[in-house]
Amino acid sequence: MILEIAVLTIKPGAQAAFETAFAEASEIISAMPGYCSHELQRCIETQNQYLLLVRWQTLEDHTVGFRQSPEYQTWRSLLHHFYDPFPTVEHYELVLSHGLPHA
Repeated sequence: MILEIAVLTIKPGAQAAFETAFAEASEIISAMPGYCSHELQRCIETQNQYLLLVRWQTLEDHTVGFRQSPEYQTWRSLLHHFYDPFPTVEHYELVLSHGLPHA
């Protein structure tokens, strides 16, 4: 399993609109082949910063399957205009896990 991580900096004042658009975009990504789960977390210290965590079965499920799909164009039109600057997306693989986070 691969963990995609992106730090999203949203244009000031656009947080509510971004969260609404992200809820809609969540339906797109969650229907993609190889998708496992995702979460969006809002930064407490920096109001317009979010952390996006997406779990994929393989790297190619994200980089090829999602990014080269027609659905990605809809995702892009819903979300990309909120970013300033455009986020860097990185991928991680599990080395060690201990316990599960609790809400």
